[in-house]
Amino acid sequence: MTTKPLQGRIALVAGATRGAGRGIAMMLGEAGATVYVTGRSTRTRHSDLDRSETIEETADLVTACGGQGIAVPADHTVEADVKELIAQINKEQNGRLDLLVNNVWGGDHLSEWGKPFWEHSLTNGLLIQERAVHSHMITSYYGAPLLLARKQGLIIEITDGFDYRYRGSLYYSLAKISAIHLAQAMAADLKPHGVTAVALSPGFLRSEAMLDHFGVTESNWRDAANQDPHFLISETPYYVGRAVAALAADPDIASKTGQILTTWDLSDEYGFTDRDGSRPHWGRYAAEQGFYDESGH
Repeated sequence: MTTKPLQGRIALVAGATRGAGRGIAMMLGEAGATVYVTGRSTRTRHSDLDRSETIEETADLVTACGGQGIAVPADHTVEADVKELIAQINKEQNGRLDLLVNNVWGGDHLSEWGKPFWEHSLTNGLLIQERAVHSHMITSYYGAPLLLARKQGLIIEITDGFDYRYRGSLYYSLAKISAIHLAQAMAADLKPHGVTAVALSPGFLRSEAMLDHFGVTESNWRDAANQDPHFLISETPYYVGRAVAALAADPDIASKTGQILTTWDLSDEYGFTDRDGSRPHWGRYAAEQGFYDESGH
């Protein structure tokens, strides 16, 4: 079995500056892929989130993991940016694109938790849809033809949750559920052409922003359990990254088209672990806690 199952594959991770996007890009690199990483935060210009992570840093990490990282600044809500990005991939890779991961989010600071929808800022609520839904639609619109040209490939919609239940805020829920339906609808349109689309959710994601929220680092992250005991079942962005890499390497991926997938179920199926060798299972934990059963009911 090759240790680089994605050697020669071309991937685009839209929204790869940090968090799940960075973890996905790195683990695709670990599997040998060439990965285009995009986002609004560069070494010369930060997005409105004003964090330190950049797409250039992500690209360097992809290369360090064993792949080839290519950073391209792009605002995926701007059609011209996406059109130019896809044209660049088309030119540089002779029309080849094997994997498109829609991970653009940018809504953490826009979500006003604890407020009913009529008290939530409408401006922020609509901006969440623009960033987390419209951006995915634009990127797939321009990216899909590269997959269609070769009658193969995979589009993955990164979301939060594996069903249609309310997620605590109307605007947040609408964005995350929309990603699920985008995958299902794209799957229906793409299936006759040999291209697969799925939705994928991590569990409790231990991103850079979440570590900052709890005032911990990756070296002492368990201390955050003093504030939220559920954090002990959290997973790093590399876990969802390995889930994406496993899906991209699966020769029978077409059988999953239109499905809503989770990191913990895919870990059970493919046998990958988080970077520390653990296998966090949010579904089982949530069922034990009485949030819902493992099937989501």
